[in-house]
Amino acid sequence: MRVDARRNEQALLEAAAAVFVTSGVDAPVRAIAARAGVGMGTIYRHFPTRSELVVAVYRHQVEACADAGPRLLAESATPEAALRAWVALFVEFLVTKHGLAGALQGDSAGSDALHSYFVDRLVPVCGSLLHAALKSVDSAATVDAYNLLKGVGNLCIGAANDANYEADVLVQLLISGALAHEAG
Repeated sequence: MRVDARRNEQALLEAAAAVFVTSGVDAPVRAIAARAGVGMGTIYRHFPTRSELVVAVYRHQVEACADAGPRLLAESATPEAALRAWVALFVEFLVTKHGLAGALQGDSAGSDALHSYFVDRLVPVCGSLLHAALKSVDSAATVDAYNLLKGVGNLCIGAANDANYEADVLVQLLISGALAHEAG
């Protein structure tokens, strides 16, 4: 892929993600093109269907979230701070995931493949961060990364239909509990 085509694709993915957050996955393609600073034809050249665009945004965000884990661990003051920052990114990611099932139009195989991709990429990253954070606070807690991410996801569900729901606050409380010393 040419450099300008790759740059356009990145701009489209970032613009689409931002538009999906504010307007959902059914947002007009025109809005995505305008935000990316490209023409409609550019979008359709890269992503001939809406479902291809939605899946590409989803995969792009999974990769960005996965890549952020090691960077945050290296740059943050503490492993706990890295975990909390990464989980906050994960919560943001979940916002754009809403509507994915509808965009795939009943493609259960595609949906299953995306879920597997998500689990395969993000659970190990969360596991590394969680392990480092637990070790740094000398906790004997036994929560695993898969269940922690599942809990975060479940806490985020309420945000879809309630503007006053503060998923990020609840998720940080969950992290505090996950890092707490187990009562002996």
